[in-house]
Amino acid sequence: MPRLKQSHTAAGWLAAAMLLTSGCAALDNSSADARGSDASYEQAYADHEPLHVVGYPSTGSLLVMQELVWDIADGKTDALRKLATSDSSESEATKTAENWIKGFGTGARGKVTGDFYDGGSERQVVVLYFHDSRQVKEFTVRLDGDAGKENWRVLMKSTDFKDAVHAPTWAPKEPGGTGSRTNNN
Repeated sequence: MPRLKQSHTAAGWLAAAMLLTSGCAALDNSSADARGSDASYEQAYADHEPLHVVGYPSTGSLLVMQELVWDIADGKTDALRKLATSDSSESEATKTAENWIKGFGTGARGKVTGDFYDGGSERQVVVLYFHDSRQVKEFTVRLDGDAGKENWRVLMKSTDFKDAVHAPTWAPKEPGGTGSRTNNN
């Protein structure tokens, strides 16, 4: 009798593992489809250091910030431009992407921490800390797109290089500071 119980438990664990694996694969495929990405999320994850997280990101705000860091690290202007909100013109998004790659490329290839402020239901402020280069940058991400096909996007209107790499004056010097930006104003 105990032997039957053990095999039933092993079968249950195997079924649960298969369900979790297929769920992760489905999440990856839907993310890749939504972004139109050629490379899979798993491959990108394997090729880069993951974003370290402080605060409370939503699944979407975390995903878009992870992609942003990896695209900056890899110097992928076109992929980065595709993360822009709809109110960023193509020329603004392209110039901003070029500025961010030039300004943060070295830091993005090392350890990066994202400090996610406020709730991430529709819009979120994220401060990235590039540890190797000791740079800090504020980003605004939000839901953008047609109803039912909304994706998280990044506001990309920093066509001036100095503006594109300017550190926020309100953010703590280290990640995990004093809470939400709204409460610090």
